[in-house]
Amino acid sequence: MPTSNGTNFRTPGIISEAIKSKSGFPRIMGILNVTPDSFHEESRIQHTEQAVSAAQTMWKDGATWVDIGGESTRPNAEPVSIEEEMSRVIPVIEAIRKVNQNDLISIDTRNYEVAKKAIESGADMINDVSGLRDSRMYDYVLKNKIPICIMHMQNDPGNMQNSPSYEDVIDEVSQSLNETASKLISSGFPNNLICIDPGIGFGKTQEHNIKLLKAGKAILGTNDVSILWGVSRKSLIGQLCNLEKTSDRLAGTLGSSALAFNYGIDVIRVHDVKENYELLKVMDSIHNSPID
Repeated sequence: MPTSNGTNFRTPGIISEAIKSKSGFPRIMGILNVTPDSFHEESRIQHTEQAVSAAQTMWKDGATWVDIGGESTRPNAEPVSIEEEMSRVIPVIEAIRKVNQNDLISIDTRNYEVAKKAIESGADMINDVSGLRDSRMYDYVLKNKIPICIMHMQNDPGNMQNSPSYEDVIDEVSQSLNETASKLISSGFPNNLICIDPGIGFGKTQEHNIKLLKAGKAILGTNDVSILWGVSRKSLIGQLCNLEKTSDRLAGTLGSSALAFNYGIDVIRVHDVKENYELLKVMDSIHNSPID
């Protein structure tokens, strides 16, 4: 049920555990796109009943989080109105909460109005692809201690891939994310409720993406926060494997998830929960098995 400040998220301890890898086993965030135009066509959800069923399946298959989004942020995507985005995600969050009070939901949005309503409707965390650029979003998160994933994006979805440019991509992305995280922490925000995301594919070239992945947890700097990777079925994999169709990129995605395990990444955001969970389960079981 909602708390006294109108929010509906879990206790800080539960959230902290849910955004930290356990013994190197990344937490899994399942992608639930309530959109007609997300880049991976097979992930598009058409109606509320389908969304509820998909969420239940993701949790059953090993997801810690289900990340619900109502605006595509693929390259060259057109923005949707606040009203349209809200009409897509809020009924889904409310419907899921009617049948499941316990599992964790994040709202994938860069819009303050949508984020606030989603939290009030039962979401537990905000996943902001714009990295808290909107001062209203920043103030809302800070005032109410809302768990937050801060992602790095150069420019906006409509133009982010036009000509991405950095002098030092690792340093610049790390500095941007950690400045925002440090500002929150210095204002009294709990560091264990913060997750940062380097934003693979969001205003980056292939070279930039690879450098950021190779850097692993180095982008965390001195802040004791969590790190999330969102690589699932992206063009990075398509270019590496010469695969145009997103439907052909599962094996490549699993390769990035194996890398996440080895690098100690805390959360992976993926389309295919079952396959990623089974990969990580095998790696974890072998890695942690006792030696005779």
